[in-house]
Amino acid sequence: MTSVFTKNIAPHVQTEIEQAAQARANGDINAEFQHLENAHVIGQESTYWHVNVHWQMLKWAMRNGRLKEIFGQAFRVVGATTKTAIGLVPQGNTGGANVSPFKVMPIKSEHQNIINKAKAGTTY
Repeated sequence: MTSVFTKNIAPHVQTEIEQAAQARANGDINAEFQHLENAHVIGQESTYWHVNVHWQMLKWAMRNGRLKEIFGQAFRVVGATTKTAIGLVPQGNTGGANVSPFKVMPIKSEHQNIINKAKAGTTY
């Protein structure tokens, strides 16, 4: 069963994933990863999207030969799969291996607004 949050946040996470794909097509791997980080922040309270974004990050790391990121994302895929549903997510964490998977980080106001609306039961 899909949660209301997962359903409502989906278009926003998908937009960031699509923008990451466009950045990849343009050869801009840094912008690609930044969009995946945005998708992570927005969707991390949904197990489905949290795992999905870490999987996307893992694929990014493998395509770009980033060993530290590969190991970091493999760890995070497991963590997202097992911990998200019980609420163990560090709010605002961008999800990359360059930050601790336990570090709470500030959330950009535009991301917080999207999250708040999704929690309130609206998508936009």
